[in-house]
Amino acid sequence: MTPITEVEGRRLALSNLDKVLYPATGTTKGEVLHYYAATAAGVMLPHLRDRPLSFLRYPDGPEGLRFFTKNPPPGTPDWVRTAPVPRHDEPDARQVLVQDLPSLMWAANLVVEFHTPQWRQDSPGVADLMVFDLDPGPPASIVECCTVALWLRERLAADGLSSYGKTSGSKGLHLLAPLEPTPSDEVTAYAKELAVEAQRALPELAVHRMTRALRPGKVFVDFSQNAAAKTTAAPYTLRAKGGPAVSAPVTWDEIEACGDPAELVFLAGGMGARLERYGDLLAPLNDPGRARPLPGH
Repeated sequence: MTPITEVEGRRLALSNLDKVLYPATGTTKGEVLHYYAATAAGVMLPHLRDRPLSFLRYPDGPEGLRFFTKNPPPGTPDWVRTAPVPRHDEPDARQVLVQDLPSLMWAANLVVEFHTPQWRQDSPGVADLMVFDLDPGPPASIVECCTVALWLRERLAADGLSSYGKTSGSKGLHLLAPLEPTPSDEVTAYAKELAVEAQRALPELAVHRMTRALRPGKVFVDFSQNAAAKTTAAPYTLRAKGGPAVSAPVTWDEIEACGDPAELVFLAGGMGARLERYGDLLAPLNDPGRARPLPGH
């Protein structure tokens, strides 16, 4: 029988709690839900709030079927908020908003990666974040991503923008900068300019084009996730990888010191202690006082 749990007055059916989702570590679905409820919720919810979510679902674990969904899943409770989103193919499209702990736990019970756009639901296609997804082509690793991130930090700072890093929870690194609201296409154009500059400044290390033949041993500076229709793995989401890896904020000291990819792998079980030490390193992204105009605006 599926247990019914009450979360802040909402009744939730949490299923298959003993199911092993991550065989490499023996991590069960119950442990995944505990991570979101007890560790991640307080710091994660501000990064999800008001951002229409896309989900990568992996109900049988990372080695099972995985599928991406933007529409609210069948059976979504009526108390889970949704927001209209602009889509050319679906004029009445809506996506889930996770605004509170009950909604977070309902979504986590579906076994999902949480992905967010760089804009909020009240201003579709007007970004308040800029993101660079630094994706290493083997044999390059997150170590090389850190070198590129340090160059980007200085280049952004020269334009008056502060930046903050997090692991992708996979192979790479994400760099985020808070912005005064700016149309997504303009943010994309500026981010592309910097990606091209990065390739010019670091020709042996960085590449701005997605073409796979160009990428072995280099870091792809992916600027495209700034497009209004694109999303990025949210801070603190677990990823559908071999172990319960977190897309975890990191300090610039950690980025500067990284000499081994293992140094920037953070699993769910270690995040509580990390949050006690650092708090939310990405909190400035949600502080309007930290937002700066895109150069030229």
